[in-house]
Amino acid sequence: MDTKSKLDEAALRYHREGHPGKIGIVPTKPYQTPYDLSLAYSPGVAAPSRAIAARADDVYEYTGKGNLVAVISNGTAVLGLGNIGPLAAKPVMEGKSMLFKTYAGIDAFDIEVDATDPEEFIRAVKAIAPTFGGINLEDIKAPECFEIETRLREELDIPLMHDDQHGTAIISSAALLNGAKIAGKELSQLRVVVNGAGAAAIACAKLFVALGVRHGNVTLCDSHGVVTIYRSDINHMKREFATTRKISTLAEAVQDADVFLGVSKADTLKPEMLRTMAPNPIVMALANPDPEIAYETAMNTRPDIIFATGRSDYPNQVNNVLGFPYIFRGALDVRASKINEAMKLAAAHALADLTREPVPESVRKAYGVEQMEFGRSYLIPKPLDPRLLTRVSTAVARAAVESGVARRPITDWDAYAAELERKYAHR
Repeated sequence: MDTKSKLDEAALRYHREGHPGKIGIVPTKPYQTPYDLSLAYSPGVAAPSRAIAARADDVYEYTGKGNLVAVISNGTAVLGLGNIGPLAAKPVMEGKSMLFKTYAGIDAFDIEVDATDPEEFIRAVKAIAPTFGGINLEDIKAPECFEIETRLREELDIPLMHDDQHGTAIISSAALLNGAKIAGKELSQLRVVVNGAGAAAIACAKLFVALGVRHGNVTLCDSHGVVTIYRSDINHMKREFATTRKISTLAEAVQDADVFLGVSKADTLKPEMLRTMAPNPIVMALANPDPEIAYETAMNTRPDIIFATGRSDYPNQVNNVLGFPYIFRGALDVRASKINEAMKLAAAHALADLTREPVPESVRKAYGVEQMEFGRSYLIPKPLDPRLLTRVSTAVARAAVESGVARRPITDWDAYAAELERKYAHR
């Protein structure tokens, strides 16, 4: 039996044995006595229901809404698997729910919606939204995901994020900030090529511009080549980044480029292309499981490369778990009405800043290394770094307050960080 077959069989056993799946529901109040039950349900439960009917915000005082996130998908674009439908997407959504709980203490329900039409999907999500304090959209294909997220963000009053878009953009932005620092380059001078033009690619390009990259310095490529103003086959999302440059191929686009971001497919960045990039090129090859250029090939081709992938077995994994649990933690704690640009930028900067600090011994031991310090092989934090909870959540919560979307402002940030550590730190 080969390694992949062994892993598949182990994964099937992991999901099947004992309690099938990866998440469950646990009572949070006493329930052993008749009196406990009279408080939990009839007749005692009428009291909080009356209170909420009189004042809707009391739902946060008497129910779990404020710590509850829905992980919602229709299974049309599951990472590495494609359009596998809502049932087959359920193990992935359960996994996401488990990560919310283990990393940030957030309760999460996975909800698989059997709807591919955007209007039908939007109606379904809006109908169940009162249950939740926040909504994480997941694995919905482009271009429908753009309309779905935009509409729901405008029409709901709770934090909502399509993690495939913005989670990837936030972690990639942190890597870009630190990569530029290592390369000694200003963000405003970077020439960036984004290969792939789906949900993640567009979101990354937008956040890079918000960070300080010049819009005109971003070149977008799709499966047909460079996205230019001269093409008639591009949608409105791609048109926002259509270049006036008279080039048509990825090879032309990457010549003298400072940054390559790949959210496309394996082996699209050839060694000969990499050789034409500017000194100290920043390459984020995020296709999974096989990146746009293999790690060994990239390192042998350009010894000056600053390289990241989406894989855990190489340095600098761009992993969304660095973001979404803590972004929602901060947003929920201040009862933000949305996750806005300021909050995303705050998360990216918090991740970049944390990487430049000395790494705790516990993190080095967890990864079995003697030394781990900011540099080409340590561009962004590791997922098991316990400081992520306080640093990223606090940065996001503060940005929500300062940008005016928080309905429960925090004033003592040191006390908030201490409370996060006490209540939710991953032990």
